[in-house]
Amino acid sequence: MSRVTRTGAERYLAERADAPEFAHGYDAARRRIDQIDRLVQALDERREVLGMTKAELARRADLAPEAVRRLFSADSPNPTISTLTALADTLGLELVPRQRSAS
Repeated sequence: MSRVTRTGAERYLAERADAPEFAHGYDAARRRIDQIDRLVQALDERREVLGMTKAELARRADLAPEAVRRLFSADSPNPTISTLTALADTLGLELVPRQRSAS
């Protein structure tokens, strides 16, 4: 059985979804979230390829184990660039910006 009643937040967003400024803000936020997700996924995949536990990665990167565990298990991680850089360096990776393809 599907849910018919929407929450207040869902109604609020649905009412504003057609507004150009809302769509622009949503698209920008979605791009940022997607970029963070791709970075975190790439770091976690590399960690697994190296056979490294999250605790071991945290120790080698000089980060709190709970911070690394949260980063790889949270639905919406929001790591600092310092954390990402420490993890990438420990995993033998570089964080290299590149121009986004036209879409």
